[in-house]
Amino acid sequence: MLAEAMAALAAAGGNALVSAMVTDGWEGVRERFARLLGRGDPKAAGDAAGRLEDSRAVLAGRSGADLERARSEQEIAWRTRLADLLESHPEAEDELRTVVADVQAQVIGSAVHVEQHVAGFDQAQQAVLGQGVQTNTFGGQGEPGARR
Repeated sequence: MLAEAMAALAAAGGNALVSAMVTDGWEGVRERFARLLGRGDPKAAGDAAGRLEDSRAVLAGRSGADLERARSEQEIAWRTRLADLLESHPEAEDELRTVVADVQAQVIGSAVHVEQHVAGFDQAQQAVLGQGVQTNTFGGQGEPGARR
């Protein structure tokens, strides 16, 4: 059975990996995880790169709840694979920890601040692209609840 700290590392790895699948830096992340999973065997690294690309393809073209469901499924799959890796190769812990930290920094660094100001009336709709915090105020212009 995997120790709690190792299980947490595998979960963080799965999360970081799947989060990186939808970023511009994906190719580099894929190569690092493929090398980690391949453990020095070029064929195994190539197989891992193929599985990583297949996972990314599952996310492509999805949005909303469908994307979140697919992300969750992929995170579980990669958490399991990384837990298996740590169980079979406990010496991979430091390398996985380093890769996860680097990928988390990259993903956080690639996130942009999104600020949106919207005024809508009647049957207006809005769409938001990006990630971050969104605050909506409904009502007339000016302070919330102001009548004009």
